[in-house]
Amino acid sequence: MKALVYHGEHNISLELVDKPTILKPTDAIVKVTRTTICGTDLGIYKGKNPEVASGRILGHEGIGIVEEVGESVSNVKVGDEVLIGCITPCGKCDNCRKQLYSHCRETEDNSLYKYPQTINDEIAVMLSDALPTGHEIGVQYGHVSPGKSVAIIGAGPVGMGALLTAQLYSPGHLIVIDLDKNRLEMARKLGATHTLVPNEKLFDNLKEIVGEDGVDVAIEAVGIPQT
Repeated sequence: MKALVYHGEHNISLELVDKPTILKPTDAIVKVTRTTICGTDLGIYKGKNPEVASGRILGHEGIGIVEEVGESVSNVKVGDEVLIGCITPCGKCDNCRKQLYSHCRETEDNSLYKYPQTINDEIAVMLSDALPTGHEIGVQYGHVSPGKSVAIIGAGPVGMGALLTAQLYSPGHLIVIDLDKNRLEMARKLGATHTLVPNEKLFDNLKEIVGEDGVDVAIEAVGIPQT
């Protein structure tokens, strides 16, 4: 099979690698049908993640079809179309017992989730990482709740994920800030109550919407010093 392999800073290549095999009874082998490129992948490529050794196969956002399962796997079967969770704690390894869930050593079959046939692949793949990141890191960590005013800086995939999932908590204002007018138009269609362009009038415009005290929750979804 083909895989994108990391060989050091700014050095990656598409290579033929051996197909995986079942090693443990809780393993599952999935043929990836759709994937996306995460900002983490770009960071690895640029050498910003020194813990990633040469030879690592890149990619952690995807969906696919189950091709083989270990004898203990019961939640999925061969032929199932599944979402591959980017981080799913097993609850058993040393790191999980320390509550370091993002450092889980075992992902196995409990990181696979069947999704309904009514969802097309282009939508399903966004549920693997982009939308959950906006929800967890933005909405949950920001404690969005009924009536609160929320500003989301950045209308990319993560920002849009925060916009969509914030609406589950009934905020009073959902303000999306971005330079791209097309993205702002999409944000309005997806539920933003207000959209703003970051210019010299930004803070005055925010005060007109939410008052002198500013927003209750600010979600930074760009990831650069300027924002």
